[in-house]
Formats: sequence, structure tokens, C-alpha cells
Amino acid sequence: MTNKIKRHCKLSFLGFSLSLCILILTSCTESQKDHLTPIFDGETLMGWHTLGGEATYRVENGEIIGTTVANTPNTFLATDSTYTDFILELDFKTDSVSNSGVQIRSNSHEWYRDGIVHGYQVEIDPSARAWSGGIYDEKRRKWLHPLESNPAAQKAYKPNDWNHFRIEAIGDTLKTWLNGVPASHLVDEMTHEGFIALQVHSIGKRGKPGVDIKWKNIELITDNLEQYSQPSPLPAIITKNQLTFQDKREGWQMLWDGETAEGWRGAKLEEFPEEGWKIENGELSVLASGGAESAAGGDIVTKAYYADFEVKVDFKITEGANSGIKYYVDTELNKGEGSSIGLEFQILDDARHPDAKLGNHEGSRTVGSLYDLIEADTKKHMNAIGAWNTAHIISKDNQVEHWLNGVKVLAYERGSEAFLKLVEESKYKDWPNFGQLEKGNILLQDHGDLVSFKNIKIKTYEQTK
Repeated sequence: MTNKIKRHCKLSFLGFSLSLCILILTSCTESQKDHLTPIFDGETLMGWHTLGGEATYRVENGEIIGTTVANTPNTFLATDSTYTDFILELDFKTDSVSNSGVQIRSNSHEWYRDGIVHGYQVEIDPSARAWSGGIYDEKRRKWLHPLESNPAAQKAYKPNDWNHFRIEAIGDTLKTWLNGVPASHLVDEMTHEGFIALQVHSIGKRGKPGVDIKWKNIELITDNLEQYSQPSPLPAIITKNQLTFQDKREGWQMLWDGETAEGWRGAKLEEFPEEGWKIENGELSVLASGGAESAAGGDIVTKAYYADFEVKVDFKITEGANSGIKYYVDTELNKGEGSSIGLEFQILDDARHPDAKLGNHEGSRTVGSLYDLIEADTKKHMNAIGAWNTAHIISKDNQVEHWLNGVKVLAYERGSEAFLKLVEESKYKDWPNFGQLEKGNILLQDHGDLVSFKNIKIKTYEQTK
């Protein structure tokens, strides 16, 4: 067989294969269309409501039209219904400068920053950056999946024209396509349910009011999703025990690698405890042992010492559980029974553990509190037993804050007159220099109850005092 004939055969086969793929894809698409359900009726905004700012929304010619308004925050048109797993298809159009987005699995809770809309956003970005189809975490963690490494998706956006999004949210996996081009592939465990919303971005004082952003053909599938889900050729960005794009920008580092005991030891040991703790499925768990303080595997601490820092820890408790995150720990202070000594972000099942009602300062042993010293805000929000929560501790120049699930719950000044008075009235009064170390270990507490941790991150600062 001549080379010319061989080449002709190869091209013929390639053409046949491509045609077959197109035929299969077309068939799948047509099958999917039969099961898409409109969540916009094309005539009214029934089933939708406005949240956030004062930008306006109206319906014309089968389109939802959002219009920019000066001096108002981001404005969202949200579905009345919430959704867990789904496939969403829609068309959108904006001008050359107006940023926008589509919120998915998003929420508005009074306890979270007075009801501000937060959650995953599929970006609409007509700027030169061209990150349309990327995934941004609105009013939480910011960028999770930008498009800096996806030039094909960046080129897929059509300026001043209609564009098409396909968005899949199935389990922990979020996938997006822009005009048929794979844009994002994210695996994230944070939020599994929420509304869908269309965004008119704030334009501040300098932006142009009266600019329209348009959406149409908004349709959804919620059943038999595995049948209609499409594979993505993009490698998944996995956030569990990994730094996000935004984390790296802001100088965060992982404090636990998600797989080993590297960087940690027992508070009263040279190495990591041989029992009492378990590392499995990307979770670091202290095991139940009867509820006693540091009586099984014992507390664990970082091998490194930290001065000014921010630390974030996701934690999950079991019913009636007690634990804590301590900082500025001096493991030399207590070599006997009980926990090592340091300032403590309390972790507790407030409703079921008796410690919630104990202590010399009322409420100071409840979740998020500075243990035995300062009560956390009583309006704090703790997710249900078995769900993940996020502790965030900030300590800079002796100014300390505790945050729980994205909301500040207390603040104090280390070494201040008020602080020293609280210490003198607490169980820590006999420990020398309590809470005033220049630097110390960070500790996860063994209090004899099953508690799990993940996504342990730290950001350090140079001291200015």
C-alpha cells in the first residue's frame, strides 16, 4: 500500500470517527434537551427575588435584563427555590466592561454578614483578563478556579454577543463550559445546596449606570444527572487540604499536608502519638476515649513556633464533643495530667456538653469562645453535628480575633489590663505569663471525644511591636 493510499485511509477513518462523535454528542444533547426544565418563564420574574443592592431587573422579549445603578452593592436576582445537584444551561450577554456572574449553591443568611449573598459564582468577565467560566467564591474565599492556565476558554468568550454556559454541580464536583469549551473543573466540599442567582455587579461611583446585562433560556436538569453529565478534559482543581489560588496570592501555607503527621508531634512527646489519633480520607481525627482531657493519645502540637499569624482550621464534632485549638502554647508548662497550656479557641457541643455552663466567666466555655476568659458572640452560628465548621484565629501585634464560620465572634488584646484581670479570675491564674508568650506552638486538643480536622492553614506576619 502506497503512502498516499495509507494517508487517505487514515483521513477517511478520522473523518468517520469525528462524524460518529458528533452524531453521539448531538444525540446526547437532544436527549438532554428533552429533560431540561425552564426556571425562567420568559415573561415574568415569578419564582425569583432580588437580594443585595438596588440594581434593577426586568423582563423584555424573553430576556431577563439587569441594569447597573451607581453607589449600590452587588445586586442578585435569586431563585426562590434552592438546589443541590443539577445541570444548568443558560445564555448571557453583556457589554465590553460590565463584570457579572451566575451564582450557584449560594445563600443569604442573617447570621452571615447581615444576609450578604455568598457562595460559588461562575464568572462573567468581558475584560482583557477573560476569565468567564471561572469559579469565584463570592464573599468567602474569592478565586477558586481562575482561567489563567486555560487559554482555550479565555478565547471562547464572544464580546458584545450572546454566550452560552453549561454548569454542572454534582456532589463535590463543579464543571463549567463556555460556548462548548471546557472552562473549569473544581472539586470542593464547602457547600452542597443553595439558590441560583444572576448578578449585576456594583459599579461604585465611577462606573457607568444604565448598562444592561441580559440572560435567557435558563434551564435546569435535576434528575438522572449521571446520564447527562459530560466528562471534562481539564484536570480537577481539588481544594481539600490544598492552597487555593487566592490562598497562594495572600501568602497562606498548609499547616497539615492532609496525609501524614509531618510537622506535628505529641504535646508531651518527641514524635506523633502512636495511638489516639487517626489520619484517613484527608481528615485528622482525635478518637473517642471516654471524654477525659489528654488521657489517650494526648494533645498534638506543631513542631514550629509562631508569633504573629492567622490560622484557619475546619473542624467537625460528634454529639456531646469537646476539643479546642490552642495557640501561644508552652508545652513545658504542664508535664503532668491534663492539656498543655495556652490560649484556646473552644470547640464544643454547647447544647449537650456540661462545660458550656461552667467557668468563672459566663459563657466563656462555649464554642468559639476564648476558653474560660471571654464568651463568643451569642449570635454565632454553629453548623449541625456532623457538618464542617471553620475556626479562624488572627493574632497581630497582640490584637486577637476569633472567627467562626466567616463571622467575627470576639476580639481582645493580649497583655492588656482587661486581659490580665480576666486571667486572674480564671483557672489560668496560677500559670506564669499565661497567654503572653512572644511565640508558641499551635495545638489540637485531645479531650476524649471524636473530633475531626482538615484544611489547616497558616499565614505569618512580621511583628511590628
